[in-house]
Amino acid sequence: MIELGLTTWSEHQTFINENRPVTLEEYAAHLPLVEVDTFFYGLPRASTVANWLSQVPPSFSFIPKVPKALTRHPGEQLAGLELKQAFSAFRQSVDSLVATNHLKTVLVQFPPTFTATKENVAYLRYFRSLLADLPLALELRHQSWYAPGVKDSLLRFCQQYQYSLVAADEPTNTQASVPFVLAATNPKLAVIRLHGRNARGWANQGADWRKKRTLYSYSQQELAWLKEQVLRIEAQVEEVVVIFNNNSAGDAAPNALAFKEMLGLEFSGLGKMPPEQLDLL
Repeated sequence: MIELGLTTWSEHQTFINENRPVTLEEYAAHLPLVEVDTFFYGLPRASTVANWLSQVPPSFSFIPKVPKALTRHPGEQLAGLELKQAFSAFRQSVDSLVATNHLKTVLVQFPPTFTATKENVAYLRYFRSLLADLPLALELRHQSWYAPGVKDSLLRFCQQYQYSLVAADEPTNTQASVPFVLAATNPKLAVIRLHGRNARGWANQGADWRKKRTLYSYSQQELAWLKEQVLRIEAQVEEVVVIFNNNSAGDAAPNALAFKEMLGLEFSGLGKMPPEQLDLL
């Protein structure tokens, strides 16, 4: 099975053809899952998650991004009991998603400062032990993890600890990027995240970096290449999830819909589409 999704739901005006935030209910009428970065910045209230669940059909799935305090982002240095409590709080925050079978996987995205060291490998083991019952998708963002002699060890490690190693499509000719490595490290799920290939925007460190980092539209030729990758890995896992994150200029939804058509996908169990949207697709 192949499923497509986007990061967040409010920014994808392609789905409504109006210049206003898209509701989750409207989004769920088009795609079967969404990645949510709300958890990364601060855990949502139980009432907020309950509201999300009230807007989606039973088959819809969420991919929450773990809090930055758990992935050792700069300025987020927890340890000991405080760190364990942060893990526990996050686990409780996704309880309702798990209980209602709306959790696809959890995105564990480490910063570029998280390098391939013995200490960090030990932390990945510790991380897995504290969220042992959850599916985890691991995205590493420093090239040291993919160096000769290290990459194979990383793949074996992910297989042993049941991490779905995220294959990230991004500019590969910069120091702040990693290669696209798509491997079946978890037989249940493979995860691909598409950030676009805008090398200049990727390296941008200015105040407007969010507007430029994922400023990219995938061409038909690039989507055809992606299709080959997806079909190859599909034969090795139960499910493939593809997340389009290239939305600095609103390209994620159009690219996802074009890719859906290219793959000949029909998603069952989507939300009900409002009458005014029936002609969009």
